[in-house]
Amino acid sequence: MSDDHTHVQEFFGARAADWDRRFPDDGPAYAAAVGELGLRKGDRVLDAGCGTGRALPPLRTAVGPSGLVVGADLTPAMLHSAVRAGRDRDGRLLLTDVAALPLRSRSLDAVFAAGLVAHLPDPAGNLRELARVVRPGGVLALFHPIGRAALAARQGRRITPDDLRAEPNLRPLLAGSGWDMTAYVDEDARFLALAVREG
Repeated sequence: MSDDHTHVQEFFGARAADWDRRFPDDGPAYAAAVGELGLRKGDRVLDAGCGTGRALPPLRTAVGPSGLVVGADLTPAMLHSAVRAGRDRDGRLLLTDVAALPLRSRSLDAVFAAGLVAHLPDPAGNLRELARVVRPGGVLALFHPIGRAALAARQGRRITPDDLRAEPNLRPLLAGSGWDMTAYVDEDARFLALAVREG
């Protein structure tokens, strides 16, 4: 396991147990972001870096009982919290790295990724791997329940021009990884970038 992986696991492993208590009001924001994916009944969707699985219930509602919902995360403690919250009923949980997904190419209709981009060790390569498992025309949602400025203020830092999630940086990053960005929202209450898998 790389140092990056160990760092991510330590960071989230230490916070997993009380994650949902610390951020209890995010449910509606997650549901609204899932709604932007335009999922249909029977669709197949991945929650990449699913954490405690808070996106899994709205994803399941969107695709219905005939759809497939998969939650993938690198941190065992996060997946344990998802199971404790009963969210494994809404999706199949995978302990795996989003850099090497055990999924067939073009097997999914969409990927939902909350708070993931900032933690990717190889953003271009990792986004390419997400593109690999999505069919052409499928959708990617990069989401955070708080905008870039509000998040920076909460963490006591300033936004820098090299911030990966800044539109001038994110658009070419996605384009070089097989995605065409179709929407970009960065408000205090949410960050949401939508992209379509290029053919």
